[in-house]
Amino acid sequence: MERIDEHPILGRKTRREPAGFTFNGRPMTGFRGEAIAAALLASGVRTLRRHEESGRPRGLYCAIGHCMECRLFVAGKGIVRACLTPLEDGMTVLEGQRLPNEITGRTLP
Repeated sequence: MERIDEHPILGRKTRREPAGFTFNGRPMTGFRGEAIAAALLASGVRTLRRHEESGRPRGLYCAIGHCMECRLFVAGKGIVRACLTPLEDGMTVLEGQRLPNEITGRTLP
Protein backbone atom coordinates (compact mmCIF):
# COMPACT_ATOMS: atom_id res chain seq x y z
CA MET A 1 0.00 0.00 0.00
CA GLU A 2 1.17 3.48 -0.84
CA ARG A 3 0.18 5.71 2.07
CA ILE A 4 1.67 8.63 3.94
CA ASP A 5 1.65 7.56 7.58
CA GLU A 6 3.57 10.53 8.93
CA HIS A 7 3.45 14.10 7.61
CA PRO A 8 5.99 16.78 8.61
CA ILE A 9 3.23 19.30 9.44
CA LEU A 10 0.13 17.21 10.15
CA GLY A 11 1.99 14.62 12.23
CA ARG A 12 1.37 10.89 12.48
CA LYS A 13 -1.95 9.44 11.34
CA THR A 14 -4.15 8.05 14.05
CA ARG A 15 -5.12 4.40 13.81
CA ARG A 16 -8.25 3.86 11.74
CA GLU A 17 -10.58 0.91 11.30
CA PRO A 18 -9.85 -1.22 8.20
CA ALA A 19 -12.62 -1.76 5.65
CA GLY A 20 -12.64 -4.52 3.08
CA PHE A 21 -14.16 -3.86 -0.34
CA THR A 22 -13.95 -5.11 -3.92
CA PHE A 23 -12.96 -3.17 -7.02
CA ASN A 24 -13.80 -4.88 -10.32
CA GLY A 25 -14.05 -8.13 -8.37
CA ARG A 26 -10.61 -7.80 -6.73
CA PRO A 27 -10.60 -7.77 -2.92
CA MET A 28 -8.97 -4.67 -1.42
CA THR A 29 -8.59 -2.99 1.93
CA GLY A 30 -8.85 0.65 2.87
CA PHE A 31 -9.97 2.55 5.94
CA ARG A 32 -13.59 3.11 6.91
CA GLY A 33 -14.64 6.67 6.12
CA GLU A 34 -11.77 7.58 3.78
CA ALA A 35 -12.63 8.53 0.22
CA ILE A 36 -12.93 5.57 -2.13
CA ALA A 37 -10.40 7.33 -4.40
CA ALA A 38 -7.83 7.43 -1.57
CA ALA A 39 -8.27 3.71 -0.87
CA LEU A 40 -7.89 2.87 -4.56
CA LEU A 41 -4.84 5.10 -5.02
CA ALA A 42 -3.20 3.58 -1.95
CA SER A 43 -3.77 0.15 -3.51
CA GLY A 44 -2.12 1.21 -6.76
CA VAL A 45 -5.31 1.68 -8.81
CA ARG A 46 -4.99 4.67 -11.13
CA THR A 47 -7.74 4.01 -13.70
CA LEU A 48 -11.17 4.76 -12.27
CA ARG A 49 -13.19 4.90 -15.49
CA ARG A 50 -12.97 5.07 -19.29
CA HIS A 51 -13.55 8.11 -21.50
CA GLU A 52 -17.04 8.06 -23.05
CA GLU A 53 -15.90 8.35 -26.65
CA SER A 54 -12.31 7.13 -26.86
CA GLY A 55 -12.36 4.53 -24.07
CA ARG A 56 -9.03 5.85 -22.79
CA PRO A 57 -8.31 5.46 -19.05
CA ARG A 58 -9.30 8.30 -16.74
CA GLY A 59 -8.32 8.81 -13.11
CA LEU A 60 -8.52 11.24 -10.25
CA TYR A 61 -8.31 14.85 -11.48
CA CYS A 62 -9.45 17.59 -9.09
CA ALA A 63 -9.94 15.45 -5.95
CA ILE A 64 -12.38 17.99 -4.48
CA GLY A 65 -15.66 17.10 -6.16
CA HIS A 66 -15.77 19.78 -8.86
CA CYS A 67 -15.27 17.53 -11.88
CA MET A 68 -16.70 14.11 -12.66
CA GLU A 69 -13.46 12.38 -13.70
CA CYS A 70 -13.46 9.99 -10.74
CA ARG A 71 -17.01 8.70 -11.13
CA LEU A 72 -17.52 5.00 -10.64
CA PHE A 73 -20.30 2.61 -9.74
CA VAL A 74 -20.99 1.47 -6.18
CA ALA A 75 -23.57 -1.29 -5.66
CA GLY A 76 -26.58 0.13 -3.84
CA LYS A 77 -25.52 3.74 -4.44
CA GLY A 78 -25.21 4.00 -8.23
CA ILE A 79 -22.75 6.33 -9.94
CA VAL A 80 -20.72 8.30 -7.39
CA ARG A 81 -17.65 10.52 -7.30
CA ALA A 82 -14.85 8.49 -5.73
CA CYS A 83 -13.20 11.57 -4.22
CA LEU A 84 -16.32 12.42 -2.15
CA THR A 85 -17.78 9.03 -1.28
CA PRO A 86 -16.63 7.52 2.02
CA LEU A 87 -15.52 3.90 2.02
CA GLU A 88 -17.69 1.43 3.89
CA ASP A 89 -16.87 -2.15 4.80
CA GLY A 90 -18.17 -4.62 2.22
CA MET A 91 -18.63 -2.14 -0.65
CA THR A 92 -18.73 -3.47 -4.20
CA VAL A 93 -17.09 -0.90 -6.47
CA LEU A 94 -16.83 -1.10 -10.25
CA GLU A 95 -14.83 0.97 -12.71
CA GLY A 96 -16.96 3.75 -14.20
CA GLN A 97 -18.46 2.62 -17.47
CA ARG A 98 -19.03 4.60 -20.63
CA LEU A 99 -22.22 6.60 -20.50
CA PRO A 100 -25.03 6.06 -23.02
CA ASN A 101 -25.02 8.21 -26.14
CA GLU A 102 -27.43 11.14 -25.61
CA ILE A 103 -28.99 10.76 -29.06
CA THR A 104 -29.40 7.00 -29.39
CA GLY A 105 -29.53 6.02 -25.71
CA ARG A 106 -27.07 3.20 -26.45
CA THR A 107 -23.62 2.82 -24.93
CA LEU A 108 -20.90 4.06 -27.25
CA PRO A 109 -18.66 1.34 -28.74
